[in-house]
Amino acid sequence: MLLKSYQDLVVEAGCDEAGRGCLAGPVFAAAVIFPDNIEHDLINDSKKLTQKNREYLKCWIEDHALDFAIAQVEADEIDRINIHKASYLAMHKALDQLNLRPEHLIIDGNKFIPYHQVKHTCIVKGDAKYLSIAAASILAKTSRDEYMLKMHEEFPLYGWNENKGYPTVKHRNAILTYGTTPIHRRSFKITNPQLNLF
Repeated sequence: MLLKSYQDLVVEAGCDEAGRGCLAGPVFAAAVIFPDNIEHDLINDSKKLTQKNREYLKCWIEDHALDFAIAQVEADEIDRINIHKASYLAMHKALDQLNLRPEHLIIDGNKFIPYHQVKHTCIVKGDAKYLSIAAASILAKTSRDEYMLKMHEEFPLYGWNENKGYPTVKHRNAILTYGTTPIHRRSFKITNPQLNLF
């Protein structure tokens, strides 16, 4: 069972992103605020869940959260400011959309760009430790997957219905064969296994 919150004195939002390591498409982020008495045995890091469970939990989270928001930063902006800053920007954009203003943020990972004057705590592997971060990871992941499925209909040669933009062999070979699309991240080295930025 994941922890309900990092602290319980003020309103807390959990934040996470999806798509940081992809070659194509936006990076998505979500922010989730849960009520104090929330719990669900299935909620976990989105990468540990089946697609069926992610889709079920997406609806459950949207029904049971006090507030939530999802945002994205497009590939051209990722190329301009780099993927790390773009991930934090996506989280900031999600937080901007919340109607309920959090006084503390818990962030998946070990770094974050402060959001206004709101206190934050970075938690490594937080999506496997805290309900709100795990829920944010689920919302970000399902939203991004839905986006990439739509993009697959427009650009079917890259296998985004299966790889969702991640650097699989099929995806890399398609880029080398057919070139890039408008939603590819040009700052990512296609043939570099570690995806280092220029």
